[in-house]
Amino acid sequence: MAAAQIEAGQDVAANLAACLRVIDAAAALGAELVVLPEFCNHLSWYSSRAQARELATRPGDPFLTAIATRAAEHRIWIKINVTFAYGDGRTGGTNLLFDPTGAIVAQCDKQTLMGAENDFLEPATHIGPVVGTPLGRLGMYACMEGVISEVARGLTLRGAQVLLNSLNSFALDEADLHIPVRAAENKVWVVAANKVGPLLPRAELPAIAERLGVPPEWLHGAGESQIVAPDGTVVAKAPRTGEHVIVADIEPDRADDKRRPDGTDILATRRPELYTPITDPPVGRQRPPGAAELPVAVVRDPALIRVAAEQGARLIVLPELTGDPAELSAAVKDTGSHVVTTVVENDVHLGLVISESGVVARQPQLHAGGRAGKRIAPIDLEWGRLAVVVGDDALYPETFRLAALADVDVVAVPYRAGEPWEMALGLPERAAENRLNVVVATPLDQPAAILAMSPDFTLWTAWQGPFTGRISTPVRTDVPAGVPVGTATVAPAQAANRMVSRQTDLVDGRPWRLAGALTR
Repeated sequence: MAAAQIEAGQDVAANLAACLRVIDAAAALGAELVVLPEFCNHLSWYSSRAQARELATRPGDPFLTAIATRAAEHRIWIKINVTFAYGDGRTGGTNLLFDPTGAIVAQCDKQTLMGAENDFLEPATHIGPVVGTPLGRLGMYACMEGVISEVARGLTLRGAQVLLNSLNSFALDEADLHIPVRAAENKVWVVAANKVGPLLPRAELPAIAERLGVPPEWLHGAGESQIVAPDGTVVAKAPRTGEHVIVADIEPDRADDKRRPDGTDILATRRPELYTPITDPPVGRQRPPGAAELPVAVVRDPALIRVAAEQGARLIVLPELTGDPAELSAAVKDTGSHVVTTVVENDVHLGLVISESGVVARQPQLHAGGRAGKRIAPIDLEWGRLAVVVGDDALYPETFRLAALADVDVVAVPYRAGEPWEMALGLPERAAENRLNVVVATPLDQPAAILAMSPDFTLWTAWQGPFTGRISTPVRTDVPAGVPVGTATVAPAQAANRMVSRQTDLVDGRPWRLAGALTR
């Protein structure tokens, strides 16, 4: 497999030349399939919807014919993403898969559009196919679709082994979070190709950057195209800048084993009947924002709960099955704090929220090891809405999406990680893709983390600090293994700010019409 990163501007001929150049290079390196970035034919920047349609590709045009010819010449599979003019008047952000004869054997449009793309393109009306090939079962998606979980999850549930992602992104957290997590959480291969060079018209870039308040170089494609194994390991990665082709050998059949080391099958243990809210029409957030700040603590020794509360922690999260509820209640007497832990009652793993008056909320586990819970059951506290994600429920992206749809501000996660990706990628992504503050308490022999939402989110609001290039990555406070207490401040109010770009909401913008695979 190969991933190729290029610069594509407003000169369609130059863009085609770049595409052909990297296809030739990938073939010379022995690749059997090459993935190119999103919007290979033209910048995603137009004066009008009519101009976007005028400049879009069409069946049999010179651009697509040249790609097809190269596929046949090299006997190579090629996945590209272009703007595509349909006969019914629609213009899509379209993924195309060419086989080694040059035929287009699969096609699908982007389901969730990003920002100004909504001004020029129409979203998909159908789900993308899973294509059986000699190289494995392939699925396709593009950029913003990988910033949320539903599209990659749906392709996996329909049998894809290898996901092909074309990007047009300046965000650094694509490479270190959004791309690799889709491989790990679904146990599939991901081949991702990003752009380099300006993502806006070069002549207008300085003025646009000044309006946005960011250095012009941050509006370039972030590169770092990569190939990721089913455990989240990046097996090949391109540099941040410059045209480049990476190649790696993959074993597609590895993606058929969905088991964790403890034997849990992460797909077989899903509960599709609980996920129907994900496929319901969006209604928007119904609650006002929570408090601006909330001091929280991860405490791995119950004897230290009182100290954490007296030092100001209003929410204290313990590892699963830690502490006696009556003793935990006594430990926070006269502090106004709440403690979260889990217990097993009648063979049901329960999350508990405990105040000085005792247990004030119960959350049965939803998935493996419990399956008693029927829904996320949040509790409203003086600073905002809290949900408890119990143990292995944290493995499932759907759990946190349900919490976001319930207008939760903070999620407490008593947990024991089973694989490295879960803390490195999985839980940070659950915070990022849902705009949730997440407090993860693991046993003392594992690292824990507090993941807070930052007000510095997107380019459409002014940043309080310097622009970092990371758009949705949470502010992370690590609690190393062996450290009994970790503290930080999270931001419940920021959970209400879900607009990742103009016209693109991380939660309400999910492809709810096309997410049926999640509930079947």
